[in-house]
Amino acid sequence: MKIRKGDMVIVTTGDDASVIVPTGDRRPTPRKVLQILDGGAKVVVDGVNRVYKHVKRGHPKSPQGGRLSLEMPIDSSKVMFYCEACGRGVRLGYRFKTDGAKERFCKGCDKAVGAVSPARPRYARAK
Repeated sequence: MKIRKGDMVIVTTGDDASVIVPTGDRRPTPRKVLQILDGGAKVVVDGVNRVYKHVKRGHPKSPQGGRLSLEMPIDSSKVMFYCEACGRGVRLGYRFKTDGAKERFCKGCDKAVGAVSPARPRYARAK
């Protein structure tokens, strides 16, 4: 899974997908990934798939009881990484830099997104 905790993503399908405005354009609303579950199969995204959980008195998060508003996980195939440079949802790839460090990059604009591993001489390329 190439999406990580803290990344900005857009939701592509479902009730919380990008809103279609009257002109027909899709305006993606980037949202933050709060948690990765099941080895990357599911993600919890801020403000997406909100549900009410009814709890009894004495619950640690609500001692008086009542309804808690929570974000539930959605499938990771329903989100795309939001590239700041492109301004839209894009796919990510991995590549090795010349010093052997592995990084993520945007496949739309070829911009580096972040490092994955430190430099390793085994994967260094000749200049």
